[in-house]
Amino acid sequence: MKPPIGRDTRLCMSLSARPGNFGTRFHNRLYALTGLDYLYKSFSTSDLPAAIGGIRALDIRGCAISMPFKEAVIALLDGLAPSASAIDSVNTIVNDDGVLTGHNTDYGAVVDLVSDIDRSLAFVLHGSGGMAKAVAAALSDSGFRDGTIVARNAAAGRALADLYGYRWASEASGAAALLINVTPIGMTGADADALAFSPDMIAACDIAFDVVQYPPETPFLRAAADAGKRCITGTEVATLQALQQFVLYTGVTPDAAQVADAAEWARANA
Repeated sequence: MKPPIGRDTRLCMSLSARPGNFGTRFHNRLYALTGLDYLYKSFSTSDLPAAIGGIRALDIRGCAISMPFKEAVIALLDGLAPSASAIDSVNTIVNDDGVLTGHNTDYGAVVDLVSDIDRSLAFVLHGSGGMAKAVAAALSDSGFRDGTIVARNAAAGRALADLYGYRWASEASGAAALLINVTPIGMTGADADALAFSPDMIAACDIAFDVVQYPPETPFLRAAADAGKRCITGTEVATLQALQQFVLYTGVTPDAAQVADAAEWARANA
């Protein structure tokens, strides 16, 4: 049984421009299931240096970092784990007695999710931001060699493509077996009805992978599912990366049943 909140309760948190509920629900549910004396709360901020200073000053154990802070936060930390230093993007901070280390669990989640995919398949990755860096690095380190980075920002797109020996294009076109959306296209809001890839590209692919978490089924994934394609969802990414954060913060590895329970709880109550 989880202890009641008291002076010894450890606090973990998240920082995002648009906080969601999935991570908060997931972590708190796992604390309850494992009996850990922890509490998780999401925040937004317009003053990133002050927020990071608060993590250090208040001995907050861990902090998840989301857009638009994944790169800006690096200068405020004491060091980076290999998962973050390799791609200059942080989505997780661990506080060890005032020493703040940045990690990237998005990278590890993607490595796990593509582990059973044929490495010879060609892919198109749409996006060039912090999450796109994590996905591109995970694909490269997993052995995917035939890839195209699609980004309207030519400088960012070319830089990411050149870093891993991939091609760059300003617009998505042609055919590829693996399509990956790492943009806000299809996310709840202004782009909720938009397709990240053309219907022709979706029809020609084998696997559709969308990192957008809300809604769980984007127009891209809905079209792919309707065409009988394998789909990898943003919820899967969110679950795996949050699990890795949980282990970093607590040192405890929940069992599969507890993870499944927490993920379902988070989805149902997000």
